[in-house]
Amino acid sequence: MLMGIDALKNSSPGSEAPVAELPLRLRGLLIGAAVGDALGLPAEGLSRYRTQRLYRSRWRHRLVFGHGMISDDTEHTIFVAQCLLRHPDSPKRFARRLGWCLRGWLLSLPAGIGFATLRAIGKLWLGFPPSYSGVYSAGNGPAMRVAIMGAFFAHDAERRAAYVAASTRMTHTDQKALIGATAIAELAAWIVRERLTAPPPLDDFLALLRRCGPEDHGWQDLVDIIAQAARDGASVSALAERLGLAKGVTGYIYHTVPVVVYAWFRQGGDFRATLTAVLDCGGDTDTTGAIVGALAGAMNGEDGIPADWRTGVVDWPRSLPLLRTLGTRLAIVTATGQPAAPVRYCWPAIPLRNLLFLLIVLLHGFRRLLPPY
Repeated sequence: MLMGIDALKNSSPGSEAPVAELPLRLRGLLIGAAVGDALGLPAEGLSRYRTQRLYRSRWRHRLVFGHGMISDDTEHTIFVAQCLLRHPDSPKRFARRLGWCLRGWLLSLPAGIGFATLRAIGKLWLGFPPSYSGVYSAGNGPAMRVAIMGAFFAHDAERRAAYVAASTRMTHTDQKALIGATAIAELAAWIVRERLTAPPPLDDFLALLRRCGPEDHGWQDLVDIIAQAARDGASVSALAERLGLAKGVTGYIYHTVPVVVYAWFRQGGDFRATLTAVLDCGGDTDTTGAIVGALAGAMNGEDGIPADWRTGVVDWPRSLPLLRTLGTRLAIVTATGQPAAPVRYCWPAIPLRNLLFLLIVLLHGFRRLLPPY
């Protein structure tokens, strides 16, 4: 590790973010995603009204005795980070390794998995290459794991686009999935590249979003709605209502991404306010929480994430210390341009952890059947 730190210190500055800052932003992104995932998980699938009835106080960890655990949103981000360490210079080899990560993940008995992702992994197991394993879907999967790619390739637009496309098309082939994932990756890249500590001007923000899908009229209409909401000073929940999501944000990527990016812009990067605004909308809260948590975490760094939210995440072996190590090692690879070994952890314990997680989720689900309604 000392060699890695020396490499960071000695890397040429140029257009790169300050070497002391990059690890902080990457760790903030990874831990922010985990925190948003864990906080949103207990409310996943609930309407906005039901969420408000059940969780009347401010957002805190509620999954098990005042603590939280991560779900597939963070797990996929970890897979991507590990594959970036090993293959930072080849989208094809990156995709091949990520494909094997997803195959193994399915065998570990994950408690939650999207139907499109399940079918895509099934095709991978049948021998389809990653470039042909995707299914026609515009679900959230590609957006939930892409922020770390944007931050990692913040200064390399061509490579960033290639990796985002490889990751997306492995599971989802609908063009909407690629546009939504690109929007998240581009915002993450912008945060790191420009060292943002506050939202950019509205016109610049809208221009970035428009570039993500210039020929897709549906996407351009969504950007128009975001623009009008921003000019009106509308709340995040008001934007959700304008999108027809008064009951909750769905797993459709053209519902999730507009709400998430608007919350990030409107709340000024304040982690607690940003995450609260998104979770208050209800719906697919673990995924929306993970995505916006990654963006706000990259803006604030780990120290900008409320301490009680960080310490409340108790999971193993995919833990917050693992995420911190991943962030530091990714920064070293970015600075040196040299591949690195993935971070080791006790992966044989994953199936047992997942069985325990499933039991906890089921018990929590039974609790949600009880009043107040």
